Amino acid sequence: MTTSYLDALASLRQTDRSAPVPAVTEVLSAPENRHLLEYVVEDPFGAHVFPGNESGYSPESFLDDLDAQLSGTAPIHLWSYIPTCAYRCRFCQYPVVLLKGSQEVTEAQANQWVDWNIREGKLWLARVPALASAPVGEFNVFGGTPSLLPKDAIRRLLDFYRENFGFGPDTTIRFEGDPSTFTPDKLDLLAELGCTKLSSGVQSFDDPVLRQSGREHTADMCVEFIRNAHRAGFDWVSIDLMYGLLDQSVDSVRRDLEVVLTERPTAVVCTKLHLKSYTDTRTGVAGVQPAAWQLPDYRDRLVRAGHRWPPLGEQYQMREILTEGLRAGGYTEHPTMYFARDGLGPEKWKSIMVDQDRQEAEVAIGLGGSSSCRASEAITDVNWKRYAEHVEAGRIPLGSATGFSGRAREARSIKMALSTLRPLDDRPHRERFPGESLFAGPWREQFGSLADRGLLRLNEPTGHIELTPNGEVLVEAIINTELNAR
Repeated sequence: MTTSYLDALASLRQTDRSAPVPAVTEVLSAPENRHLLEYVVEDPFGAHVFPGNESGYSPESFLDDLDAQLSGTAPIHLWSYIPTCAYRCRFCQYPVVLLKGSQEVTEAQANQWVDWNIREGKLWLARVPALASAPVGEFNVFGGTPSLLPKDAIRRLLDFYRENFGFGPDTTIRFEGDPSTFTPDKLDLLAELGCTKLSSGVQSFDDPVLRQSGREHTADMCVEFIRNAHRAGFDWVSIDLMYGLLDQSVDSVRRDLEVVLTERPTAVVCTKLHLKSYTDTRTGVAGVQPAAWQLPDYRDRLVRAGHRWPPLGEQYQMREILTEGLRAGGYTEHPTMYFARDGLGPEKWKSIMVDQDRQEAEVAIGLGGSSSCRASEAITDVNWKRYAEHVEAGRIPLGSATGFSGRAREARSIKMALSTLRPLDDRPHRERFPGESLFAGPWREQFGSLADRGLLRLNEPTGHIELTPNGEVLVEAIINTELNAR
């Protein structure tokens, strides 16, 4: 599915006449930025997992690293991954397990995954002693579609985490789900159990686009979810929107924005359709089966049947409509493509992980979770049978781990901080990495090159490095192609 450079340029220059030419077009068309264009056109995920550079690192070494860091940690991000889904979206490459059959059968399957998740959690607590007392800043139940769980299973899962991990008065609890599964009684239960945040994969408010994506909810259900969650008193109601979807148009994205600005969810996460496997770059976690849309023959059949994939130029027009419209509508972007209402701060769990003055540990429990500390990172097995075998045998089911060399730790810190779109500050960098500076060593050359190409600004007297507007748009490509350890 590799796109040639000339085809990438042609796709970039193909735009919708009803919207301005994207501001980033000129930068991406420059020969010196060919690598950035080749990165974005292949759609790899950008700022989710920051992989290490020492392959062959043992999971046991990662667990030792984590325990050492947690002994003196600030609040961490803890999350539980529940892989259950009622169906599989055509763009989804995450590890998911479909619940099929009668209600009795599907509830038994769902409870089995809660059982395994709790058993795995106990294994983490036994192997990483500092984890039990590490303060939890935010606990998220991600998926999959964890809102599919029966109510007693949800209660059992949340009770386990609250009773066994370092939850305190400042810990926030967040729950994810499909719009159609956040029924009023589920919302009441989650509120009763202390959840104050909800997130839902709306993806689009355009019914034909939703149907082509394989989604089984409607735009009206998405709107009703937002309204019900507000009525139920949840402090934070977040939705995910995607752009670049099959048959999606620039005008469709405009309508999505209008709905958002009318309904006023607390936060909006905007994601470009990604078709390259996350495993190619280890920047995300993919399951054992590719998404339907990742299969070239399947994609080609759709085109022959009269469907259309938005070209890269239109995708950047869609992005501009969303980013500019959300900013004008009272939302602040922090980190990249995560928008929260002005004055409410960034997504707490992301801030814990990537803000330059924090960058604390992340612990993920469940099939395909990604965990990290400052010395290394690890991914839980994505094969559900192997995962279950490990848990049943009393082993933490980590599938792989990578470590960070000294220079790679510094590079990772810079990359994560840049993803926040906030200026880098040399002072905390020098405090964390004695003898190093953002304005010396390999970073001076790399930042200087980016500045020469108009992607960031250097201000050595103040010690700040700031992305330009074009740099903000291309930050994922920058951190994954340029700022590497040397």
